[in-house]
Amino acid sequence: MLCAGLGVRLAGQLPTSTIGPVAQIHPPPENYSFPNGQVLVYDAEWRLWTAGTARITVEPAGDNERVSATADSSGVVAVLYPVHDRFQSVVDSRTFCSISIAKHTEEGFRARETLINFDYPRRRAVLDETNLKSGDAKHAERDIPGCVTDVIGGIFYVGSLPLTPDAAYTFPLNDGGETVEVRAHVEARENIKTPAGTFATIRVSPQASSGPLKSRGRVWIWYSDDARHIPVQMRARLFWGTLTLRLVRTEKK
Repeated sequence: MLCAGLGVRLAGQLPTSTIGPVAQIHPPPENYSFPNGQVLVYDAEWRLWTAGTARITVEPAGDNERVSATADSSGVVAVLYPVHDRFQSVVDSRTFCSISIAKHTEEGFRARETLINFDYPRRRAVLDETNLKSGDAKHAERDIPGCVTDVIGGIFYVGSLPLTPDAAYTFPLNDGGETVEVRAHVEARENIKTPAGTFATIRVSPQASSGPLKSRGRVWIWYSDDARHIPVQMRARLFWGTLTLRLVRTEKK
């Protein structure tokens, strides 16, 4: 749910061998600026209930960028399905290749600590995961292409693209399993009202282009229609309902 509900739905079980040459991560353009020093705060809504709060922070980390995201359920949703998730993605600011993603997830009765390192010299995604309830540990390695993004850093990778209406961008995404080819279709310009105000936005729908994930639901991200391309609204329509995150405010880090 919350950040996880929007993020991991982009990561399916599509074999790396089906990743085509069109699926590439492009370096950020010269005029792109990471939204450093800002905290984006979102309210989450599920089936007309307030589901919780999510926060996304971007800050420099040497030659890299660190994207941190938190998600905490509240109200009725916290009683039905408590969520306390923490994500931290590190991306190369020059190439936009993900370097690592760390996840601490507490969802319902499950609790896991996960670290995925992307070893580009060996072209391997290296996953180490611990079940915090049972103590069971898992180690796995998967093939990756020469550059991939992840479920958190990928939100800003898409925002770095030109986002011309009706354009489509294809890129590889890895979440510790097999690499997924994601196609982000720029659908339309749209005015969106959020608690933070009314924004002129560009609506983008990222989806796996093939494989089992294709029929599991839809995801949309509304980016501000300016040079910043800030995600002001995110929505996942899944079999258990629709989860919407709306920007409430922007804070200084």
